[in-house]
Amino acid sequence: MEAAINRYRVLALIVGVMLLLVCFVGVPVRYIGGNPTPSGIISPIHGALYIVYLGIAYDLWRKANWPLKKMLVMVSAGLIPFLAFFIERRVVADARAELASRQAADGPEPVKTP
Repeated sequence: MEAAINRYRVLALIVGVMLLLVCFVGVPVRYIGGNPTPSGIISPIHGALYIVYLGIAYDLWRKANWPLKKMLVMVSAGLIPFLAFFIERRVVADARAELASRQAADGPEPVKTP
């Protein structure tokens, strides 16, 4: 599950940064500056990465066995500027707590002999 947490964390931050670029660079340059090129480049990249993010978020949600509400919160992170950074922190903390509780319930790993 640690790998799923790390994948989620990286994609959440990338999608969050891309959304900020869309909102605060691409859209103003398009509508105020009259140049659609930056928006035409940044927006599809954000869209493609958001689709990948959805798959990664689903994977973590499924492995953590969280309620549907948690998945909806995770999905919203890529749609609202700045929200990705807050949601990412919260989800990663919850996932690591879940992982720690599972490891505590399973007990220490047995020592492997060669």
